[in-house]
Amino acid sequence: MRTELVSGNETISVELPDDTVFPSAGITVPFPVCEDLEGEVARALREPLDSAPLSDLARGARRVTVAFDDPTVQMYAPLWPVAIRALLAELEAAGVDARQVDLLCANALHRKWTHDELAKLIGEDLVTAFADRLTCHDAEDPEHLVDLGTTPGGLHVELNKACVDSDLVVYVNCSTVRGFSGGWKSICVGLSTYRSIRHHHNPDDMSMSLHRNRMHAMLDEMGALVTDRLGSHRFFKLETVEANPLQVSRVFGGTVDACRQAAVELRKAHQPARRDLIDDPADVVVYGVPDWSPYAAFAYTNRLLTLVSTGLGYLGGVIEAFGAPGCTAVLATPCPDRWDDHHHPSYRDVWENVLPVTRDPYQIEREHSEAYAARPEYVDAYRHHNAFHGSHAVMATFPLKRLRHAGRVVVAGATDPSLPRHVGFDATETVEEAVSDALSAHGPGARVACVRYPQAWNRA
Repeated sequence: MRTELVSGNETISVELPDDTVFPSAGITVPFPVCEDLEGEVARALREPLDSAPLSDLARGARRVTVAFDDPTVQMYAPLWPVAIRALLAELEAAGVDARQVDLLCANALHRKWTHDELAKLIGEDLVTAFADRLTCHDAEDPEHLVDLGTTPGGLHVELNKACVDSDLVVYVNCSTVRGFSGGWKSICVGLSTYRSIRHHHNPDDMSMSLHRNRMHAMLDEMGALVTDRLGSHRFFKLETVEANPLQVSRVFGGTVDACRQAAVELRKAHQPARRDLIDDPADVVVYGVPDWSPYAAFAYTNRLLTLVSTGLGYLGGVIEAFGAPGCTAVLATPCPDRWDDHHHPSYRDVWENVLPVTRDPYQIEREHSEAYAARPEYVDAYRHHNAFHGSHAVMATFPLKRLRHAGRVVVAGATDPSLPRHVGFDATETVEEAVSDALSAHGPGARVACVRYPQAWNRA
């Protein structure tokens, strides 16, 4: 049979065995689409799950910080401007002086964003109105960070000082992807530091699972400490569940924990575990890789992002969900050969100086994470030149852990075959060649599963 796969910025037609199965990519979820986004946001602000309405919480507040997801979030509905304008109106109705409200982009170890870039996210009118009261989080600025202590499990909790200095922090979460985003991740990652983030951003604990999510278990423990230190109603959360990257389904308002629980339960009810979408694990898992990465917003991808972070990471969960242990993963991508040294300065360094020595993500984390986090030139680039934190390129290698499940990864269609070989992958000219070779290797009865991911574009 013939089918189409995304490959970079193109769609290619490929021929696969007639008994190939096509489990869902899970990008679009059968949620009802919200037809009145302004009304949905207003309801979340005025009828929250487990707290007083935002206007009641804000009465008497002398300083309010409105924090929001950064442009790496792949939500293309106008949620940012609709939500921020609506909550500002609620704050004004509560008597909060507009001059005492700050906007804070929760970019964590992602790069800082320019006002021109943020204008495309939240609207030029808000950027103009807030001017120097619109800032990006700086995970390396000691004057604007606070150490809240250590959880019973030994997790260090450091946050942007605005979380302590503000009477109220309102957080706008714009997308809950499976079990990955939302909850305390918004605050205890988005407004935190490498020292805190390293606890759960490792090869084992970063998870998109809706069930028994170890990353969010740690984040909930951190959140409990934050609540204990700062009070249960210091934070008001808007949590968004999308039907797809273009449309919102629901917006929940209330405490961080209640919003997280509501969003996860809604997803559990409508989004089955990927392992349940296929009767028997396949020997060969095929999918295309678009020229996309959340970390390429207002920039472009590079070799490490394409092959590992996106190829094995964001898209590669299907290898373990649909593939048998020792399976072959076939990725279709031309793998553009380029570097954005301005926004991703440590990425070329890790590609050239770490991956030739080891492709073991556990060794990479153990031997290089702290060093790249502390490199002065990368700290300076992060703080002053809109670059991703030095540790981020190390974290981008962590999806190499999937090689413990996949016996082999083949990249089909790479313009330069030496690029996938640099990370230990094989290369073929076509998907058909890769699949044929894999079926021969796996022997009689080998089965193919193909995931048809849609085309994706970086925010620009």
